[in-house]
Amino acid sequence: MIETDLNSLWFLLIAVLWIGYFFLEGFDFGVGILLPFVGRDDPDRRAALRAIGPHWDGNEVWLIVAGGATFAAFPEWYATLFSGFYLPLFIILVALIIRGVALEFRAKGHHPRWRAAWDQAIFVGSLLPAFLWGVAFANIVRGVPLDAAGEYTGNLGTLLNPYALLGGLTTLLLFTLHGATFLGLKALGPVAERAHAAGRRLAPPTVALAAGFLAWTLVEAAGAERGALGLLPLGALIGVAAAAAIAALASMPLLGAQRDGWAFVATGVTIVTAVLMLFLSLYPRVMPSTTDPAYTLDIYNASSTPTTLRVMTVVALIFVPLVLGYQAWSYWVFRKRVTREQLSPSS
Repeated sequence: MIETDLNSLWFLLIAVLWIGYFFLEGFDFGVGILLPFVGRDDPDRRAALRAIGPHWDGNEVWLIVAGGATFAAFPEWYATLFSGFYLPLFIILVALIIRGVALEFRAKGHHPRWRAAWDQAIFVGSLLPAFLWGVAFANIVRGVPLDAAGEYTGNLGTLLNPYALLGGLTTLLLFTLHGATFLGLKALGPVAERAHAAGRRLAPPTVALAAGFLAWTLVEAAGAERGALGLLPLGALIGVAAAAAIAALASMPLLGAQRDGWAFVATGVTIVTAVLMLFLSLYPRVMPSTTDPAYTLDIYNASSTPTTLRVMTVVALIFVPLVLGYQAWSYWVFRKRVTREQLSPSS
């Protein structure tokens, strides 16, 4: 019983890590995507980037920890995921590297062409992961062709199915909207005004796409093979999906009223509940097989040994609270709003 509980515990912890990553890195991606639109000149663009400057690299730690936890707790899941999804995950990795380099190197030169080139790198390095993460997770939920050894037998075209593409467009728009609400909360002056305008324009299509994706996910969950694994009741998924839809709808009037803090909460709750729904629709599976349900990877046949899970649990109980405390402290320290007048010419 203890070992089974640890399997579920680590599935839950990995879900929490991905939720934290998408909530925090989501507004980083959104700011990068909005950079050409909210920054009409260099001081405005510097102000927008300064809003995420103290946080973006810390936010990416959640991705590293989520990947490491998956590798340690569920090595079969990790192996199948990173071999079958090699190309999209490789593109995400390259985009994240380019974006990180661009955020650091942009201030190393003052020529307009230098900064314009790095601004384009930030835009592309934010847009591609925002789209491809949605594609990847939609395919995990929908299922992919696996053989008896748990090996992926599809190709790139298999991953580019309509459901996955809708998932990618949903995360792209949702992260961009999340970035707009974050800039509205963190910036002042023209950058905040343009972020408000962008948020009001983005909210209706984002809500429509998110509603469609959530509804399709419920259809996929309702039609899933329910065998001996015993998936969670469909009613629980409907409740979480409803919470995501309500939060998304709430962002529209909040953006119109420029209630920046509550608008950011609304988009954040949308991301949290939407990702939670994806994981709940999976549990206890981690990689459904569309070839044969018997080939599906779950939290039992894809897990590490009980000893490994016990050791990891002790380590997590010690270090996770420390990491959470440090990150909360950093957000508190850099809580003030950013204006272009605060920036030095060399920043």
